[in-house]
Amino acid sequence: MTIQRREIRYQHGDVNLKGVMVYDDAREPSPPVLVAPTWAGCTAFEIEQAERLAGLGYVGFAIDMYGDGATGDDKEECTALMTPVVSDRALLQARIGAAVDCIRGEPEVAGPTGAIGYCFGGLCVLDLARTRDDIAGVVSLHGLLSAPDNDTLSSITAKVLVLHGYDDPMVPPEQVVAFASEMSAANSDWQVHAYGGVLHAFTNPDANDPDFGTVYSEVATRRANYAMDDFLNEVLS
Repeated sequence: MTIQRREIRYQHGDVNLKGVMVYDDAREPSPPVLVAPTWAGCTAFEIEQAERLAGLGYVGFAIDMYGDGATGDDKEECTALMTPVVSDRALLQARIGAAVDCIRGEPEVAGPTGAIGYCFGGLCVLDLARTRDDIAGVVSLHGLLSAPDNDTLSSITAKVLVLHGYDDPMVPPEQVVAFASEMSAANSDWQVHAYGGVLHAFTNPDANDPDFGTVYSEVATRRANYAMDDFLNEVLS
């Protein structure tokens, strides 16, 4: 087994996008799993998650939601990058859709498509499930859950797993209940795992800002990865 990385350049309209595909060159073509980034953009963290997925037998694809691989170094820069995309849900949906269409054209890829996302990326993959009927399953990790304001599928065919910190100040319990109602109304096969005493960004080892509501949890990360691995094995086998 040799894990390989390859930079993938693709387009959405006139925006140049740059992702990183990670795969095991000893395997036959395998199902792709997109990794949608936090508000900071596609960083070493997302590429590490793609590598982890490659080790599980998938083709991991750390995607670009901003263009030219742009990343933010602080809250102000991250907000400036995310705001134009998260404020236009049709744009967000089309951009992550472009990543799906791109990775399916790579020779190392075959089989059903999955997607995972962290924070902002959690919202991205949920919107992928809300708008495309050719996605096998998505996983949101401490993601934003708000429903979009544009047209979506009346019936969600992708299976949905949400891994959530119950004390996340950015997604309070009433938003989780609203999300559950939305998924049920769309006849989705959905799950929410809520981890008590856990805040936002719980999978990020560098998260240590209780006042902002972002704190790493080793225990919640382990539990979330276990649940995610089982889910991906179910929907991509």
